[in-house]
Amino acid sequence: MVKVPSFSPLSSLRGSSRTPAHRFIPVPTAQAIVDCAVYVDGKRLSGRFTHEAALARAREEHGFVWVGLHDPDRTQMADIAETFGLHPLAVEYALEKHQRPKLERYDDSLLLLLRTVSYVEHELNSVSEIVETGEIIVFTGPDFVVAVRHGEHSGLAEVRKALEEDPTQLALGPGAVLHAIADRVVDSYIEVAQSVEDDIDEMEEEIFTPRSRVTVESIYQLKREVVELRRAVNPLAAPLDQLSHKPDLPVPKEVRRYLRDVAEQHAAVAERINDFDEALSALISAALARIGVQQNTDMRKISAWVAIAAVPTMIAGIYGMNFDHMPELHQVWGYPMVWVLILAICTGLFFTFRRNKWL
Repeated sequence: MVKVPSFSPLSSLRGSSRTPAHRFIPVPTAQAIVDCAVYVDGKRLSGRFTHEAALARAREEHGFVWVGLHDPDRTQMADIAETFGLHPLAVEYALEKHQRPKLERYDDSLLLLLRTVSYVEHELNSVSEIVETGEIIVFTGPDFVVAVRHGEHSGLAEVRKALEEDPTQLALGPGAVLHAIADRVVDSYIEVAQSVEDDIDEMEEEIFTPRSRVTVESIYQLKREVVELRRAVNPLAAPLDQLSHKPDLPVPKEVRRYLRDVAEQHAAVAERINDFDEALSALISAALARIGVQQNTDMRKISAWVAIAAVPTMIAGIYGMNFDHMPELHQVWGYPMVWVLILAICTGLFFTFRRNKWL
């Protein structure tokens, strides 16, 4: 039970500049529980249960309980740990965020930590967040599954609904829930990877399109998001390999077969994400090369116009010298002749540069 700090009565603080400390009010564990159900022979028992009552009923009926929590605090997680006998280290994993995927065994229970990813819609040439990450920590024991979620996009309601529609699979026990969650997470990796690949293809098309608006900054942003995606996805390979190939783990043989399929899908999407990095590096090189070509083109245009402008400047400079005896100074046709000469030379230079694609 968490101690609630005591404070002096408000009347004793009246007229004082001191501000009392904030009172810590523990939030009931039920507030963090999204769903709690008991399953026997693959079927959900009717009624609503607290997590304590659900575990007692599951053990009485020889079934298992599945509890889903969203962003529990330390007090709520301690209550869950006490009920289900979770290891203190496992509880710490459930409370800390932004961890690497991992698999831990504590006697007859398992902890699987998965990173979840979600694609954020954005403008192609904008510098904004593209991949949002979260965590799902799954505790499994002989008669329970506790799934702790961090993040708003990592809901498991669809996973639960799909399993409840397949009693044969759900009858395999907590291992079936572990497989279903891992499968859903890997499917989300595939969906996000496809969206990111579409962005890369669109950027590639834009870069090689004249007068495109794609900037190097937006490519760098996508590359950074791909790095974050890779850090979330790739480390899951080792836990999936252990779950699907180690017979000493408390996972039914039939579930291990399904997990091998998940591991193969994960390996494919991880390899696909690794290819994104190379593709984006090539796009950055292409964008920089394009900028260099554009700068060279601009410099040629500037140089061509400077050369054309130099002709009247030179002639005006010559006739601006303070000499009395210069040709054409006192001739009636001198001024028109100078303009004709300037226009003729400038026109000749213009068409010469145009023919050579400088203008």
